[in-house]
Amino acid sequence: MLLESEQLWDSVRRRLAEEWGGAWDDEAQRRMMGMNTGEWTTFMADHLGLDATPAAIEEAVVERLSALYRRSPPVLPGAVAAVRRLARRWPLAVASSSPRRLIATALDAAGLSRCFREIVSSEEVERGKPAPDVFVEAAGRLGRAPGDCVAIEDSTSGLRAAVASGARVVAIPNREYPPAGDAVASAHLRLPSIAWLWPRAVERAWSG
Repeated sequence: MLLESEQLWDSVRRRLAEEWGGAWDDEAQRRMMGMNTGEWTTFMADHLGLDATPAAIEEAVVERLSALYRRSPPVLPGAVAAVRRLARRWPLAVASSSPRRLIATALDAAGLSRCFREIVSSEEVERGKPAPDVFVEAAGRLGRAPGDCVAIEDSTSGLRAAVASGARVVAIPNREYPPAGDAVASAHLRLPSIAWLWPRAVERAWSG
């Protein structure tokens, strides 16, 4: 949600599939959105036909993305200011489908590491999004029930996971990979961009 990263994931995984003998298709990226690391690496090995183990695929993709993040983190316009505004008001957690080390690289590059009390990757839970596991775990690490939290999401899988967890949900639809209409409609509040994410917007979502 903080990064405009789906295009980078798409480019890196597409190129790796081509280099390693896989058969990429235009729906592959959308199908992998929200999957945890074990799920998408297995998908690339089994369904896209890469001649490599899931562990090798993970290492290659994460290393390539880390290099891109360190060079120029793809932070959404307004995201840094939005996070800092909210962090002054509430404890924050990241609940992401990305591998933990990639999350850390992105937050460090964007100068946001200190804004988050907890970081949870879906590789640390049983199921990736749209299952609610990563949001349930993130809320627990903050010492809260999911129903006491507000989640901000931009994708179909993320929105469905957040709603399923019982959290209040703010939808900020991804511009390049727009989420399904029913997923957006299930949110308690929709914003046009993260630049609109102020404490009063979170309060509106909380009040329903």
